[in-house]
Amino acid sequence: MIFQDLVWTIAASGIALVALVFLYIVANAGRAIDPAALSTSQRRIAGLRRGLFWVLVLVFVGASYASLHRFPIPPQHAPLDAAQVVDVQARQWSWQLSQPGQPPGAALQLTAGAPVEFRVRSDDVNHGFAIYAPNGRIAIQTQAMPGFTNKILHTFTQVGTYRVMCLEYCGLGHAPMVSSFDVAAPAGG
Repeated sequence: MIFQDLVWTIAASGIALVALVFLYIVANAGRAIDPAALSTSQRRIAGLRRGLFWVLVLVFVGASYASLHRFPIPPQHAPLDAAQVVDVQARQWSWQLSQPGQPPGAALQLTAGAPVEFRVRSDDVNHGFAIYAPNGRIAIQTQAMPGFTNKILHTFTQVGTYRVMCLEYCGLGHAPMVSSFDVAAPAGG
């Protein structure tokens, strides 16, 4: 069972449980109750409410940890331990990809199996920086924003030509805003 199906099953079960409790309350709403039974019932309800609160807190904490403990965004204000660094500058309507120490306009060549730090920024408007793998799927993406540098860390496992495209409409020249780079096998491998 995939994760989305599991979440849907849990949500549907919770909805069904709430509906059953609602129907039980509606069915018993017109019955008279004696004061002793009312007091006992109120204490039970208070205890159930406290118990339900703590169960929900634990479920929330567990679900948050399960979904966020592998959060893919690296620290933005600390140096990243990457073997390769690529500076990405977005502007309407082009991408400029360069490695420190490389002459401007040189072809970008990365090595598979080694982490790459992408430092993504924009000169003008917001852009959606997306790297598409040779099979056409998005490998990684982030926002390119004016006045801010987003860092993403990615290790390429597949050799080939990767395309960079903009995922956020940035003006009339948005569609042809495409660049590419090659990822080669490690030397000797």
